[in-house]
Amino acid sequence: MMRERPEDLSTDLLPSMAELMQRVAEEDGPQIDPTLLPAAEGRAAAAKGNQRWNVDLPVMAEIREHRIPANLDLGSAECRTRVLVPEERSAGILLFVHGGGFAFCSPETHERCARLLAIETGMAVVVPDYRLAPEHPYPAGLMDVVASLRALQSEPSSFGLGSGPLLVSGDSAGANLALAAMIHEHRLGRALPQGALLFYGVYSADHTSPSHVRFADGPGLTTAKMRRYWEWYVPSDEARHDPLICPLEASDSELRALPPLWLQAAGIDPLLSDTLALGRRLRDLGRDDPVSVVPGVVHGFLQMTVSLQAAREALVAAGAAARKLAKTNG
Repeated sequence: MMRERPEDLSTDLLPSMAELMQRVAEEDGPQIDPTLLPAAEGRAAAAKGNQRWNVDLPVMAEIREHRIPANLDLGSAECRTRVLVPEERSAGILLFVHGGGFAFCSPETHERCARLLAIETGMAVVVPDYRLAPEHPYPAGLMDVVASLRALQSEPSSFGLGSGPLLVSGDSAGANLALAAMIHEHRLGRALPQGALLFYGVYSADHTSPSHVRFADGPGLTTAKMRRYWEWYVPSDEARHDPLICPLEASDSELRALPPLWLQAAGIDPLLSDTLALGRRLRDLGRDDPVSVVPGVVHGFLQMTVSLQAAREALVAAGAAARKLAKTNG
């Protein structure tokens, strides 16, 4: 799917997605929108809500933490990372940047998703606990991600990992940060990773896109929530024209310089048009970056692998894409 006319955007949930959302609503009862709470309270509510998805965790060969020192030149802070090593591992490392609107979530809220990525890709997965808005607005989180990328490029042994292909990945705001980190490093003439897996990313602050119009009120993510996330991360509307904030603002030359990307979107998501627009720009540049839309699922569905078959299948596809990227470009 590469079109984004409003009439092309189905609003039909998969039966399994609808049933799961109904079950969650019945179990939790009425809930306050966490973006309407003070940031720390909203963050705690989001962490509690994600607990249900982080059960029956797949077994890893190794799980450890590594702290990346602050980089004064970048302006990054000391950053805790969670390192997940699958039992059946091939060469390669995946830097996975968790989503959460630049303001919520952590390596722990995305633990099951990250472990499955490790299993499906066969790579060690490193998840940085980057600084969050609004206490730490742009560029704090981005610089922590850039520092994580550089550390994995230059000193994988400090993480207890060997050399090999390096890919980056992220979901939602994490996809934004992963993509922005590559644009940042390209501007400085630094080495880029071999490829990227980007899941339902936010690449623009345009809330008039077809999918924002169609899915403004959800289900799941809403346009109102995205507006508040942007207000926390980058309060200035004018500043959001920077490609390091909104990667869809990147020049053709900056997009052309990126390594191969694999893009995946949720079919019922205000951010769907962001992925479709990025895929169209890449295609117009003569690139061949696959774009996959999972129909009938909402934003954040990859968190739901414990209960949603479509989420498990999406990660299997991501794993196959990662192995291809690592083999082709390693």
